[in-house]
Amino acid sequence: MESQVSFNKHGQINIVLHDREKIVMEHHEQSDRIDPFNRIEKDFSSFIGMSRLKETVKEIYANIQINQMREHVGLKAQKQVLHMLFKGNPGTGKTTVARKLANAFYEMDVLEKGHFIEAERADLVGEYIGHTAQKTRDLVEKAMGGILFIDEAYSLARGGEKDFGKEAIDTLVKHMEDNQNDFILILAGYPEEMDHFLSLNPGLESRFPIVLDFDDYSVDELLLIAKQMTAEREYRLSKETEWKLRDYLSKQKRAQDNKGFSNARFVRNAIEKAIRKHAVRIVQKRHYSTEDLMLITKHDLILE
Repeated sequence: MESQVSFNKHGQINIVLHDREKIVMEHHEQSDRIDPFNRIEKDFSSFIGMSRLKETVKEIYANIQINQMREHVGLKAQKQVLHMLFKGNPGTGKTTVARKLANAFYEMDVLEKGHFIEAERADLVGEYIGHTAQKTRDLVEKAMGGILFIDEAYSLARGGEKDFGKEAIDTLVKHMEDNQNDFILILAGYPEEMDHFLSLNPGLESRFPIVLDFDDYSVDELLLIAKQMTAEREYRLSKETEWKLRDYLSKQKRAQDNKGFSNARFVRNAIEKAIRKHAVRIVQKRHYSTEDLMLITKHDLILE
């Protein structure tokens, strides 16, 4: 017997169901010209690089759409478990990405609320027996419907077996299993420390189906980030300023033992400092143009 099922959540697809073995999918008139991932590309367009991240978000989105279609035609559909591990050096965008994902997953109906809770060791670990479990449970409760992001997660294992950090880990693991579709837990930290942390907790890594490595930015990518930051503030860098910044970044990248280099965070701080120096320079001028108000010169850029 013929029946028709409509799937109009994003105004894209109708499903005409003749029987379970024969499904015809009809696209709306405009949908043939619409990239289903166009919104994701737009939402994440400001992120320099990060191709793996964007691909992962597309996979999650596509899986949601297909599961909804499967439900409509009576096939089994299973919700995705989206707990994640982020590994990357300072300033590679881990926290920024986590915040963006909270909003993106809310828009996709993956998360009920889409709020973002950021935590560190002190927010989870208590001072006496039982205190840690309660603090951790309270934090997870606040994160329900959103993302719980724990940076420098390896700090939970620094005290050894007798440390209360282990209790926090155990409590988190329990809630990951009991409420695996009600919130998303993201553990983040530097690559070497995260790998060591996971080696101390057998089975922990397997509970995170998504692992994203945040690579250091290249010099070209850092320059793009600098230009993006200045453009957002309606400033621009002179060519001499760009050359000065490129030269400095190249030297930092060649210093293999320079683990303290903070990637985009360094660039942001350098640009903000340059804007302050620019302000001091311009405010002392008797006459200035719109171009003067916008242009960051090499003398404004202090890279010490």
